[in-house]
Amino acid sequence: MNFTEDNFKAWSKRLSDTEAETCTNAEKMVKKAIAASDALSALSISVFAQGSYRANTNVRQNSDVDICIRYDGAFFPLYPKEMNRESFKHNDSSLSFSGYKSLVHEALVSYFGVEGVSRGNKAFEIHGNSYRIGTDLVPTFEYRYYTGKKNINGSDHFISGVAFRPDEGDLIKNWPQQTYDNGVKRNNETGRRYKRTIRVFKRMRDKMIEDEIGATEPIPSYLIECLLWNAEAAIFEHETFTDRIRGLIVDLWNRTKSDRDCSKWCEVNGIKLLFGKHQPWEQAEVHAFLYSLWKYAGYKSQ
Repeated sequence: MNFTEDNFKAWSKRLSDTEAETCTNAEKMVKKAIAASDALSALSISVFAQGSYRANTNVRQNSDVDICIRYDGAFFPLYPKEMNRESFKHNDSSLSFSGYKSLVHEALVSYFGVEGVSRGNKAFEIHGNSYRIGTDLVPTFEYRYYTGKKNINGSDHFISGVAFRPDEGDLIKNWPQQTYDNGVKRNNETGRRYKRTIRVFKRMRDKMIEDEIGATEPIPSYLIECLLWNAEAAIFEHETFTDRIRGLIVDLWNRTKSDRDCSKWCEVNGIKLLFGKHQPWEQAEVHAFLYSLWKYAGYKSQ
């Protein structure tokens, strides 16, 4: 083995309270920036952390916090086949998404200064300092996936997420609340081993990146969380990290040989398919990564 059980135990630990506080500080600063804007403070807006910091699976202190700033007064809809806004008697929002993003940009520059904010195609970057960690801020509208069913009170049933339009590109949809809830559920089901094991896998991937192992290039942090969420839950019952990680690599490698066993895998949100043309990664790349991870960790075939 290239790594010991003590290595795995150390890597499984969550961020310290001091490190976690930098995330909280970043979120507070964003809320203050919104409150200081006359245009935005008058709107119904939700500000919340998402991604690995909220899920408590982050392992790199210098990585950015991912924060969503959602305008709750408008939504992007997905309607059942052959139905549209008129069918549901929905009106278009008076505030366009591009207009909303511009208001957010103005508010951030006003609060953090021109040098403190960078605008990207998808998100704004608020540069970190000694008090707050770097922050990726994504302006969104609510996203509503209408199922065509009715709630008990007669209202139209929909699944709520978030969505945004990049400056260039098509609409991007995410499901942060479902991702968080399903991660917590799986962590509880596995005796809190799910998130600890995610941190170990992420640490190993980071070590592989440092050593320039090519198979890691298309494997983002979130994909690792999704892969372990789709793994056989029974494998998390192994008492040692050494046995658990070995079992997980074998299970995932075997089931990513072809699309037969993984075509219906979903992201942690349980809604969006893990593999397909809509994703930046491919099944074959995941399969190759798992094989490289097996060799890098020093496991031997029995």
